[in-house]
Amino acid sequence: MARIPLNIWRSIKLAAMASLCATLAACATGVEYGGIRHSAYVAEPRCAPQPGGNVDGATLPLFVATTRLPDCRTDAISLLRHRGDRMRFGRFAPPREEKVGKKKQTILPIAFQEESAWWRALQSETDKRRGRVLLYVHGYRETFETTARDTGQIARMTGFEGAIVNYSWPSQGDLLGYAVDETNMYHDVRNFRNFIKKLAEQPWVKEIIIVSHSLGARLVVPAIAYVDREAARADSGNISNIILASPDFDTGSFVRDIGADVLGPRRVASGRHVTAYVSRKDRALAASRTLHGYPRLGSPFCFDPFEAEELEKKGLPVRCYVPEIPGLTIVDTTEVSRGSTGHSNYLRSAVVCRDFIDVVAGKRQRAEREATHLPHVFRLTSDDNAPKERDREICRREGGEDDD
Repeated sequence: MARIPLNIWRSIKLAAMASLCATLAACATGVEYGGIRHSAYVAEPRCAPQPGGNVDGATLPLFVATTRLPDCRTDAISLLRHRGDRMRFGRFAPPREEKVGKKKQTILPIAFQEESAWWRALQSETDKRRGRVLLYVHGYRETFETTARDTGQIARMTGFEGAIVNYSWPSQGDLLGYAVDETNMYHDVRNFRNFIKKLAEQPWVKEIIIVSHSLGARLVVPAIAYVDREAARADSGNISNIILASPDFDTGSFVRDIGADVLGPRRVASGRHVTAYVSRKDRALAASRTLHGYPRLGSPFCFDPFEAEELEKKGLPVRCYVPEIPGLTIVDTTEVSRGSTGHSNYLRSAVVCRDFIDVVAGKRQRAEREATHLPHVFRLTSDDNAPKERDREICRREGGEDDD
């Protein structure tokens, strides 16, 4: 591996600091309260539905739990980037584009539901589907529209037989909003862990598959540890299949903590498993590493130059992964990375989408994965049955841009 001269490293760091300063400057004005009182957004009855109200599940098949501030002033409810006054529950359908005059307009149907009615509806749907629930937790730079789109894609792509819930926290949906997103994510920790605890405690929930993307991993992993400690039911083993896509999670913290709680021996023995999708071409996580000073779980960057040198001497790819932990599988998607940042390969690359579909279905091993020198790490490479030209078809994507 060619060594980068010290002066270039300094330039990279200075550029990163400049980017961080720009981000912080943007944050100073980007989340101002605004000219409308937040109470005005939620004054309409549709933002506070009463018990007994019905929602058409056939028209709105997907579930949402959100701490975003809603705007109920117009016919079409929208979820904003601000923090809401409380958690709200509802149903929605994936966004679609309709032509209005000469312009295309995105339609995103959503209706709120009183909390107890929402839980009853979730139970009814779950009872039809063998007690299975898929919970999707998004990451940085997302609006509700983008998370609704991704949730719909996951539903189409996997054909998941169960209820699908989108947990939407107040991300800014802004490239320069990382610091705000990180702040809001940590602010939402209590809300999310209480929600997932209640979900895990329901006797009718037999299996929970959790899919987190990017910054969402920092909500998911500690929350599962909390549920394991605090859940009222004797065992939270129904949280069995955890998928971390491009996790923006400190690698050292993950290694230190994961084996002691989320992947503790009793949990692994009862069938719990974590699959992490990583890519050395993930530019978003490279930026996060520069800002935080340490590697991220979703990027196999060699922080230790001596380890990198040893790999190079052995003729191995210069990629460094977390050590083997029972119950953990690492899937390296570097060779089949897609998009402008390589940060959403599980929704963009046909080869990765096929692997993701099988993991959601509970498959732990796949012939398409290439073994590496580490028993828990596998690589995905080009597949004649899933070439780049079939990315959209196999990943069941609809319209939109190809960037992340």
